[in-house]
Amino acid sequence: MNIYRTANSEKGLDRKEIKTALIESLDGRRLKNVLILPPDFTCYHSNAGFITNFYYHYLTDLGCNVDLLPTLGTHVPMTREQVAGMYGDIPYEKFIPHDWRNDVVKIGEVPADYMKEISEGTWTEAVEVEINKIVLDPKYDLIISPGQVVPHEVVGMSNHAKNLFVGAGGSSMINSSHMVGAVYGMEKMMGKADTPVRRIYDYGLEHFLNDKPILFVLTVTTAPRGEILTHGLFIGEGRECFEKAVELAQKKNMDFVETGIKKCVVYLDPEEFQSTWLGNKAIYRTRMAIADGGELIILAPGVDKFGEDEQVDKLIRKYGYKGTPHTMEALANEDLRENLSAAAHLIHGSSEGRFSITYCVKEITKEEIEGVGFIGADYDAAIEKYDPKKLTYGYNTVDGEEIYYIPNPALGLWINKEKFYD
Repeated sequence: MNIYRTANSEKGLDRKEIKTALIESLDGRRLKNVLILPPDFTCYHSNAGFITNFYYHYLTDLGCNVDLLPTLGTHVPMTREQVAGMYGDIPYEKFIPHDWRNDVVKIGEVPADYMKEISEGTWTEAVEVEINKIVLDPKYDLIISPGQVVPHEVVGMSNHAKNLFVGAGGSSMINSSHMVGAVYGMEKMMGKADTPVRRIYDYGLEHFLNDKPILFVLTVTTAPRGEILTHGLFIGEGRECFEKAVELAQKKNMDFVETGIKKCVVYLDPEEFQSTWLGNKAIYRTRMAIADGGELIILAPGVDKFGEDEQVDKLIRKYGYKGTPHTMEALANEDLRENLSAAAHLIHGSSEGRFSITYCVKEITKEEIEGVGFIGADYDAAIEKYDPKKLTYGYNTVDGEEIYYIPNPALGLWINKEKFYD
C-alpha cells in the first residue's frame, strides 16, 4: 500500500496530517518487533526526527519492541545532545551505533558485466553488497526506513535503497559505489532518479533484500528560515514512492540561477558540519552554478577536522582535494586504494581548477586547510564582510559587489540554467 501526501500550501504538511499518514501505514499489520533505520543528525532537516519519534511511541504503546539503528554510513555516532535535539524523548540507549567496518555481512554482489553496462564502461568490477547484520534478523516483522529525498552528489537523489546499503552498509559497497559515481561524473547524476549508482542499490534491494518487510517513509522538505517545512510524504514498500518523492524534490530542492555565479558564499551551521567530509556539500551542491573563474567562500565555524574517522582524516590530509588526475594517480598507493570512498570524496571536493574554494575556519588552522588544497581564511575576519546574520538567501550586494548567499547547502542543488540547458 502506497500513501502519498503533498501540502496544499508552502507552509507544508502539519503534524496532524503527518501523524495520520504514519498511522495509516501501519493499518492491518500485526507487529511484535520493529526496526527503524533513521538518518543521523546530518539529516536534521529531513523531519525524520519527528517521524521516528512518533513511530517509536505509537508502536511501543501498542506493545511492540522497537529498535533503532541510525544509518550513519561512515559518520561518527550521534552524541546524547544530538539524539535529544533530533529525536526528542526516545531513550539514548535505544539507538544502536552502526559500525560500517565491523558490523556488516556480505549478502551478494552486483555482477561485473552489469556494472560495465550501467556505468557505460567506466567501472568493470563486481561490487559486493553488504548490510548491517541486524537488518537480517528474522525477528523483525517490519523495518521502517525514514528520510529525505534531496539532490545528492554520489547517487543523484538521496535515500530509498541508499539508506540501506550506504547508511547501514559496509566498507566494500560504500567504497565501490562512491568511486563509481566519481569516475562516471557527479554532474551527470545530481538531481536525477536513474543513475549508475542508484542502479547498484536497486539491484541489491531487488536481489538480496526482497524478502524483507521494508517500509520506506520518504520526505521532501525545505527550511528557508531554519524551520522544517514538509512539502511531501511518500510511504511505500516499492520504488514508486521514491519516484514520486523525486518529482517533488526536483521542484522544491533544485534552484536554477540565470547565469553562472561569480562569487558564492555558503554558511555551514556548526551543529551540523564539523568536518570537510560533510562540509564539502558546499562544493558539491553549488559547483553546477558557479561560473568558470568564480569564487566559492565557505563560512565554516564548526569545522575542526577533515574526515569523520581518523583513518579517512589522515588520507585527506595526505592526498588533498587536488583534482581527478591527482587522485587517480594516487590510487597507486595501497592506503588510498583500500579506501575508495575517500578517493571519491577527494574528487568530489575539488573544483578541478575551475573556480577557487576558500574555507573560513575557527577550529582548524589556515595552514591545515591550505595543506589539502583549499585557500584558508579566518572565520571571524570573513564574517566582518560576509555576516550570515545580515545576508539573505540568494543575491546580495556587499561593498558594491554582487554575491549569492546560501545558508544551508544540504537542502538543495544549485544549477546555472544557461549552461544546463545549453
